[in-house]
Amino acid sequence: MKKVAASREGASRRRAARAEPDAPLPPPLAAFFRVRGWSLRPHQAGVLREARAGRSVLLVAPTGGGKTLGGFLPSLVALAAPRPESARGLHTLYVSPLKALAADIERNLAVPIAEAGIAARLALRTGDTPPAERQRQMRTPPDILLTTPEQLALLIASEGAERVLASLEAVVIDELHALAGTKRGELLALGLARLSRLAPGARRLGLSATVKHPDALRAYLVPQREGSLALASLVEGRPGAPPDVEVLASREIIPWSGHTARHAMAEVYERIEAASLTLVFVNTRSQAEYAFQELWRLNERALPIALHHGSLSGEQRRRVEAAMAAGSLRAVVCTSTLDLGIDWGGVDLVIHLGAPKGASRLLQRIGRANHRLDEPSRAILVPGNRFEALECEAAREAAVAGTLDGEPPRPGGLDVLAQHVLGTACAGPFDADALYAEVRTAAPYAGLARARFDRVLDFVAHGGYALKSYEQFRRIRKGPDGLYRIAHPAVKRIYRMNVGTIIEAPRIKVRLVGRAAKTGRPLARGGRVLGEVEEYLVETLRLGDTFLFAGHILRFEGLRETEAIVTRANASEPMVPSWIGGKFPLSTFLAERVREIIHDEAAWPRLPAQIAEWLAIQKTRSRLPGPDDLLVETFARGERFHLVTYPFEGRLAHQTLGMLLTRRLERLGAHPLGFVANDYSLAVWALEDMGRLDLEALFEEDMLGDDLEAWLAESALLKRTFRQCAVIAGLIERRFPGAEKSGRQVTFSSDLIYDVLRRHEPGHILLEAAYEDASRGLLDIARLGMLLKRVKGRIVHQRLARVSPMAVTALLEIGRVPVHGAAGEALLREASEDLIAEATGGG
Repeated sequence: MKKVAASREGASRRRAARAEPDAPLPPPLAAFFRVRGWSLRPHQAGVLREARAGRSVLLVAPTGGGKTLGGFLPSLVALAAPRPESARGLHTLYVSPLKALAADIERNLAVPIAEAGIAARLALRTGDTPPAERQRQMRTPPDILLTTPEQLALLIASEGAERVLASLEAVVIDELHALAGTKRGELLALGLARLSRLAPGARRLGLSATVKHPDALRAYLVPQREGSLALASLVEGRPGAPPDVEVLASREIIPWSGHTARHAMAEVYERIEAASLTLVFVNTRSQAEYAFQELWRLNERALPIALHHGSLSGEQRRRVEAAMAAGSLRAVVCTSTLDLGIDWGGVDLVIHLGAPKGASRLLQRIGRANHRLDEPSRAILVPGNRFEALECEAAREAAVAGTLDGEPPRPGGLDVLAQHVLGTACAGPFDADALYAEVRTAAPYAGLARARFDRVLDFVAHGGYALKSYEQFRRIRKGPDGLYRIAHPAVKRIYRMNVGTIIEAPRIKVRLVGRAAKTGRPLARGGRVLGEVEEYLVETLRLGDTFLFAGHILRFEGLRETEAIVTRANASEPMVPSWIGGKFPLSTFLAERVREIIHDEAAWPRLPAQIAEWLAIQKTRSRLPGPDDLLVETFARGERFHLVTYPFEGRLAHQTLGMLLTRRLERLGAHPLGFVANDYSLAVWALEDMGRLDLEALFEEDMLGDDLEAWLAESALLKRTFRQCAVIAGLIERRFPGAEKSGRQVTFSSDLIYDVLRRHEPGHILLEAAYEDASRGLLDIARLGMLLKRVKGRIVHQRLARVSPMAVTALLEIGRVPVHGAAGEALLREASEDLIAEATGGG
């Protein structure tokens, strides 16, 4: 086990902010505080003390506690001191996970700078910053630069970066919990490692309101060393008022399946009417479009309600944000684009449609309401179905108790490392030994073996053994002096165009045009861009099809160059676009709580009455899943035999379990026909009775061995994961000068390389990276392994004469496609009525 180093950078003692609450501020800042009637909060004073001692800090403070100001106070104090013009340069680098958050900080930080009379220049550097402005920033660096992880990677890969960053004294990372443990966070960690060499005296300050694993974030902030775990100091603000959270006990029947919460939309609208400004959070962009249309349908009072999600145009999102700041809206339907710490001030209610899937995510979203420390945030959870009602209650209890969840950060990805190696070469020649030592100072890569680093280096140099004869994969080369350099100037341009780890499906702009007055045909010119939809959706549309997007019902008029042309429509049943990768899996913590609530009948009175009744009928007709066992129900229905089980381990783990179970069932002669999985249950249907099998053997842990390897070898899932790794690692370029590859072109290129590597170099470093990614992400193998271990010897088989109440929710998923609107709801009702009657009827 590593020992914890007690050093200048890594003091492990907790530095709780309790003493010296009135640590002195320079007169200009003291006057700024005094005019507003503010006093320095203890955690802000604690940050100042640590900064004056030159120590890096993790500041954990609740929303509304002045966390962002506390993060910038050391920089403002330093910049308030008189300096000659010749001594000016980049002092503080602020890194945000969101462009909008960086822009919001720029606006808010300008106030104390101006009113305190501090001679400091602010600048914003995001993907939207014009090239001329970026060049100006390199020539004349601002005092404070606000940026994103991707732009930092570009900055340190630029010529002149050493000169610009040499004066750096502080790095402030906002919403650190949202970055650590992600590929964007890994790229940022490698950037921080490079900054340790370019600006060795710069301290780091991480800001977060919700932290489950504080030591992991403290390690992230400081350079790591061989044999010891270095930790930043920890400063904690006092907790805010406990939130006021309720689960909506709808007067309507809570659906047995589905996720739209359409049954409760009238009640949601009533709550919006009674509040000043409401954020209506949903988990997916599709649900945001649907919920917005439903609220407009009910909006007889013409309340100003807006829509905000990541596929809308930047211009539309900025208009919504400006209207929120001005107090001219009553509600905004939004996704995770408004999760993080932008201060909207006037929000007094958060409504969450559907289950939140994680306790920390819910607390983050609740924190958007009443952005004030001493007042409780108000939130209402609206379950979309019966299992979600249980999850919402588990999340409510966690929020009130302040309980957090989340997985600890993972080891750094090899594809991200490959991108960083190429970026390092773009900045100038490098020595492999020095770069390896530098990379290992980044916490996600502290355990990186030299052999793996060398394989990544070889991959960047020539693509690996199977690809080394192809010139396009030779991106860096080793010179006679032993240093690595880029192989061709074009490598720099391609790197700049493809930097980053956010891999989304290719998108097509949606342009809304008018119609000619005489002919009624779509206008050939003009119109405005509403945003972007994924390429695959447009490929499925026929001329005249209608769909919801950007809050409008649109008619597809065709493709014009690289844009989808649409006009307004009045269709009653438009389709709702779906976006790949938009769903969150159920967290391990909430899964455990749901199992406990089901098992604990004393908790049922806290549930909506119809949910308690549903559980009681389940107990009578079958039995209840226990907290530590695995209930498996088998029954015949029609000409099929069904097996339904309730692991409560999340959609990803259940899908993997379903794939592996059907392979075993096929070998055992059960002739499985298919399976469906959701966050709570898994259903398999077959031609033979699965209840006659040895279920303990069926759920043995060894399915994660040969069965998993065999399934992965023939599945498209690993190919898809490889595609993402190949794009991040730079093997496949999405964009190159003068053009951009379509989704089909990227898929064709990566699939061709994948097949070559599988045949000729099965140990290729990118195949290894893809397997690790799939195991941790799409397959959730670790969680499935924990499930199989937990239920070993605890399989509870219940043979039934008919479907149980809980099994109804799974069977309603069979053959279901995303159909929204009144017709979709009618189809769902029609399909469910027979099942519900069968599960709850007499006899």
